[in-house]
Amino acid sequence: MPPNVEAFHTTDVLMGRQPMPPGSFLGNLSAAAWPHFVHTWGPDARTYQRGEELPLGPGNQHVYIVMGGCVIQERFPLGRGHRAPKVSRFRGVGQVVGEAKLIDPSSSVTTWCLSTTWVMPCDARRLHVLLKQSREVEDALLLSLEARNRSDELIYSTADRSPVQRVGTLLAHLAVVAGAKDPNDPERITITGLSQTNIADALLLGKSTVEKAVAQLREYQVVACKYRQLMVTDMRRLQGVAAS
Repeated sequence: MPPNVEAFHTTDVLMGRQPMPPGSFLGNLSAAAWPHFVHTWGPDARTYQRGEELPLGPGNQHVYIVMGGCVIQERFPLGRGHRAPKVSRFRGVGQVVGEAKLIDPSSSVTTWCLSTTWVMPCDARRLHVLLKQSREVEDALLLSLEARNRSDELIYSTADRSPVQRVGTLLAHLAVVAGAKDPNDPERITITGLSQTNIADALLLGKSTVEKAVAQLREYQVVACKYRQLMVTDMRRLQGVAAS
């Protein structure tokens, strides 16, 4: 069955009418600059299914803008040996992935789709030229990378916080950058494709620890779970739990 790309509000996104997550590249980009991307690379936009990898190997020369869905990027600082440490990061709507190719065409990062994901591939060389020509576009990218670094620090580098706070912070973030609102209940936000193993890998927590944290969040009535779906049922209270 083909993916329901209209769930991404494709027309609104391409017309620049869809609100983007604050701090993301598309959230920073002006309404005047976006049509150039749509005209140049919009016809090449496509979807990838859950579990598919984005082509971000050394032989690929594209940078991708996530317009719908969510990806997980994995790096192996000490190589891919048995039980080698892995660094996992979620990247959602409005984000640029593969940006290292703008300065190192041979760079590579394993990037696979958490759910059906809609992306715009941008030729790295042409985008590099555009960044040199447009301070506005360059600033939008640099500001988004700085915001992403700050967000990563809060989500992934706070090992002294409790598991329920850390899991809650990650889920609140994913609800904003990868969640879909229920049209019949706008307060209910669904994150599709997410498993507790994904959470454990990203936060470097044991799976049983994540299970207990999610169970506690369910007791607080701020999340609900289905198979590979997690629903945020009360965003404000979830943010309160994460910040407590």
